[in-house]
Amino acid sequence: MIIEMPETSTNDVAKKMVEIRESGGAISLGRVLTLVVVAEHGEPTEAAVEAAIGASSEHPSRVIVLACGSRKGESLLHAQIRVGGDAGASEVVILSMSGPLADQPHSVVTPFLLPDCPIVVWWPGSAPDDPSADPMGRIGRRRILDASKAAHPESVLERRLATYSPGDSDLAWTQITHWRALLASAIDRPPHTPIQSVVVTGPAQSPGIELLAGWLYSALGVPTTRSIGSFEVRLLREHGATVLSMDQNGNAVISVPGKPDGRVAMTNRDLPVYLAEELRRLDTDEVFEQALRGAVELRQQGQPA
Repeated sequence: MIIEMPETSTNDVAKKMVEIRESGGAISLGRVLTLVVVAEHGEPTEAAVEAAIGASSEHPSRVIVLACGSRKGESLLHAQIRVGGDAGASEVVILSMSGPLADQPHSVVTPFLLPDCPIVVWWPGSAPDDPSADPMGRIGRRRILDASKAAHPESVLERRLATYSPGDSDLAWTQITHWRALLASAIDRPPHTPIQSVVVTGPAQSPGIELLAGWLYSALGVPTTRSIGSFEVRLLREHGATVLSMDQNGNAVISVPGKPDGRVAMTNRDLPVYLAEELRRLDTDEVFEQALRGAVELRQQGQPA
């Protein structure tokens, strides 16, 4: 069920949600968190809404979408409430603001926050320069960003590290989870000779590849090179290299000296899967911070080559 409320107020929207709940249209008692989605003017919101609905099968939540429109004209608030089959296991409130009100999303969202539930703030598009200091970021226990959507991807990781605060995370980091797992598994397999250096190759201006290189650099403590080209991770040892690459079908290929290549079918992961993975943990992701720090250190060394 989708309910449109044009030119409304937060009080009227809140009353309507109570009315829906009391009539049996939605139950909020089972919500495990409040997910606040902040989208600026011109950024598509429907993909973010669909991702939140998809993630709700694993994390039932109240989803509040703040669509900040043009700052011109008078302050207006348009609302849309989605419950039932149109909201998955969540209840979705889309609040579209225009005029001066678009600069006050933190005051608009307050009446809709569930009591005693953790709050996660997600910027599916561009994020503030300092998310934890932003009025919206301050209300969230966890702040989810996406470095691949940054206006200046060539310097986004440096900005993320400069303003990093416990609770920050990034979908660029989530997107390489499977690759990190494969590399950790490959390192645990023979030969158990020390890794002397690492070469990480991938597309230019790819925050995920840079975070992967930073993670290996910080975890292994060996010389690491970030190069431009087709995806490949090469762990150099005395008697040969352990190599992780992709074949023409998109499968992962692990090559170890003296052994046949191993192939792993990689499932297609989309935005709802990434978001669901992020919502599984609300504590500080210390490994992400280390990877971020490692990636910036490689940049300072003149990487990528």
